[in-house]
Amino acid sequence: MDGDETIRAHPGPAMSGDARPPALEGLRVLDTTTGIAGPYCTKVLADAGADVVKVEDPAGDPLRSQHGGGLFEYLHASKRSVTGGLDQLVAGAEILVVDAPPDTERLWREHPSLVVVSITPYGCSGPWFGRPWTEFTLQAACGSTGSRGLPDRPPITGGGRTGEWLAGTYAALGALAAWRSAGLTGHGDHVDVAILDCMAVTMTTYPSLFSSFAGWPPMRGTGRSVEVPSIEPSRDGYFVVTTNSAQQFHDFLVMIERSDLCDDRELALVVKRFARREEFLAAVHEHTTKRTTAELLEEAANFRLPAGPVLHGGTVTSFEQFVALGTFVGAPSGRFVQPRVPFKISDAPPRPFGPAPSVGEHDGLVEWPPVGGAAPDSARRLPLEGVRIIDCTAWWAGPAATQVLASLGADVVKVESTRRPDLMRMASTKPPSVDQWWEWGALFHGANTNKRGVTLDLTRPEGVAVFERLVGTADALVENYTPRVMEQFGLGWERLHELNPELLMVRMPAFGLDGPWRDRTGFAQTMECLTGMAWLTGFADGPPVLLRGACDPLAGMHAAIATLVALVDRERHGGGRLVETIMVEAALNAAVEQIIEFGLTGTVLSRDGNRGREAAPQGLYACAGDDEWLAVSVPDDATWSVLVEVLGHPAWADRPELGTEAGRRAAHDEIDAGLGAWSSARPAEDQAEELSRAGVPAAVVIAARDMVHNPQLLHRRLFETEDHPVTGPHEIPIMPFRLRGVPTWLRRTSPTLGEHNDEVLGELGLDQEEIVRLVAEGVVGDRLVSG
Repeated sequence: MDGDETIRAHPGPAMSGDARPPALEGLRVLDTTTGIAGPYCTKVLADAGADVVKVEDPAGDPLRSQHGGGLFEYLHASKRSVTGGLDQLVAGAEILVVDAPPDTERLWREHPSLVVVSITPYGCSGPWFGRPWTEFTLQAACGSTGSRGLPDRPPITGGGRTGEWLAGTYAALGALAAWRSAGLTGHGDHVDVAILDCMAVTMTTYPSLFSSFAGWPPMRGTGRSVEVPSIEPSRDGYFVVTTNSAQQFHDFLVMIERSDLCDDRELALVVKRFARREEFLAAVHEHTTKRTTAELLEEAANFRLPAGPVLHGGTVTSFEQFVALGTFVGAPSGRFVQPRVPFKISDAPPRPFGPAPSVGEHDGLVEWPPVGGAAPDSARRLPLEGVRIIDCTAWWAGPAATQVLASLGADVVKVESTRRPDLMRMASTKPPSVDQWWEWGALFHGANTNKRGVTLDLTRPEGVAVFERLVGTADALVENYTPRVMEQFGLGWERLHELNPELLMVRMPAFGLDGPWRDRTGFAQTMECLTGMAWLTGFADGPPVLLRGACDPLAGMHAAIATLVALVDRERHGGGRLVETIMVEAALNAAVEQIIEFGLTGTVLSRDGNRGREAAPQGLYACAGDDEWLAVSVPDDATWSVLVEVLGHPAWADRPELGTEAGRRAAHDEIDAGLGAWSSARPAEDQAEELSRAGVPAAVVIAARDMVHNPQLLHRRLFETEDHPVTGPHEIPIMPFRLRGVPTWLRRTSPTLGEHNDEVLGELGLDQEEIVRLVAEGVVGDRLVSG
């Protein structure tokens, strides 16, 4: 790259001594998008030092005037704004971000190394191309809404616009990977991001794969449920506790002083426990409602149970861990506080937040030299080909990070042990009586394709010795244990840096490497509650409800982005890096709307069932059939007019006062009754198609597992066949964006336990005799060992 020749309007902060400028200084990014997804993609790049120029209409981005403009400020800090000259600016840009299908062939004729990132609801082609949408209808279409709630009430959408934030994160990841590749090969690329694809992969937990492993058992309706236990009342509010493993559930029973329930085999099973939820939760609440949230969190910490308070926009900034770490900083305007950049790279500071630009503030001031139009001089290849990564991660967030790096071409070696494998293997669809039952964990398969797998017992000196040899061959190591674990193995940053001075060590603590919550365990459920996401989800007359899952891949993608940024910085300046990417802070950046709202107005945004801040009316309406629901979202007055036309101008809808958003919000109950009566006589699919053709965002609320049949996802090839040596062939969702010249993402099945021991250890120089000895001593193996 010729970054040193770039004329920059936003240079990094003045540096002294050995400090370096932000890692992406010199990268030139052109952003023509509005909304959340595209601007968040370019915010991530700007925060790491890129020069981002926003091209907008002279009237300004509509987000400038929405809800006091705070969200616009947050998303567009440190960027520049122009109101024209797109064709001239493209000549000097290295990445172009758009929210409509681009004419890539025309662009590449003149700019062959240009990376074009398109972020659209459904991708750039397919049977749903052009279909109207909102976040609400996409959540229904991907199965997220259908999976959430209780059988005696309608399903519940996830609060906020989490899917759009997720899409922006994937777009930033794809942009960085493709840009790095273009710098090496001269080939530009098209990163084709579909918001629906991103939500299908992240806002459900591989339900179609679980069903496929189980033989597609029959189910009724949408299959919605809530986790039991999850968000529970305390004496002074709510707290959340997570029992993902059998041991955690056992410990929870001891914590609530109900050890007598430990022998109840039905309660140990998630499905059976949900069926007996009223009985079980009565026992839980007998304990929790007599204690404060602080007391319950202390009890949970003593049992090492993942737990946390349930916060909202008005309380999240005062959480003790965030205060201790300085997580929140003032916005440049001084109008509110906002989360800091959610990752840190040693010797590569993030850019301090600069003010958001006024409309056209930099017209005529952007002077980018042309990138050049020379033809590529080397073969196209996967962006991370030749990069080796050691994967010391478990559950979902960490494996999701290393999976995308593997899919992008890195050689990812996953390290487990036969005594303590990735515990996600334990969420199996087979009982322990079945041979190799631990290979039937659907979520493990979903997050670990394209990797090689080895087993090493790191509690043994022999295992550590082999691991240290592996470290010497790697570009990066990614781990998401609680912070004390790597140090207990004698494998902290100082030792790893000594072994390999060029190594990137990427750490993914739940709460950070410092602070009072440093050593606490945290899962996605914890993050949803700490950040306020759960506070926005649920009915107004009920408790907060978990979104389920989104925070894991969200944290994973931010960790993958941080890895790529650190890799670029190392390639420019040399030397290893310690990278800290904090799970809860990644989630905070996607939950920022309510924090900004409270800062601007003092208003605490809260849950309101399926109604929404961005549309009125918005709701789920029962249809003909067994538990069928139609999602309808009306984002503006023009769409309301179309809906009234489709309805046939009934008297209840054809009233002048309903032609405004304020009028419709005031009459929301009446509108819901009218739409409910209209929808009840016909199948949901027929009504969704009719409304969509007319231009009204609408979707069927599907059972989450049925996304595998969605025609748009099939067109996008989101699902590929994993023909696994133990489980056989099953359709599995892969990457939610496409790259030019990459027809399939799946190159390796998820590894069986220790599948590549001989291969990887042989590459390290161990002969067969040494490997056999390590197996005999239990340091290496390929079968689960209890105890």
